[in-house]
Amino acid sequence: MPKTTQLRTYTVREGMVDEWVERWREEIVPLRLKLGFTVDGAWVDRERNQFVWLISYDGPETFAERNALYWASPERKAMNLEPDDYLLHTDDRTVEPQL
Repeated sequence: MPKTTQLRTYTVREGMVDEWVERWREEIVPLRLKLGFTVDGAWVDRERNQFVWLISYDGPETFAERNALYWASPERKAMNLEPDDYLLHTDDRTVEPQL
């Protein structure tokens, strides 16, 4: 399968950006990497309470198939991390490089 990259923009609940980033960095990123994803960058827009990141997958399965494996994994379930507790809105877009 060709490499797929998603640009993900999350609007975080007021006052929870730092906690979200810490949990994302310490729990979500290691599992994503273990499952073959790459994280191509991450940014915080404090003025808008937004967290923006790029995630890619370049493997034998589709991004959607690998993403489903992530969500179904015992490690993900053990996180006890419900995105809705932190995030008001998510916008995931598949993007292509132009440079």
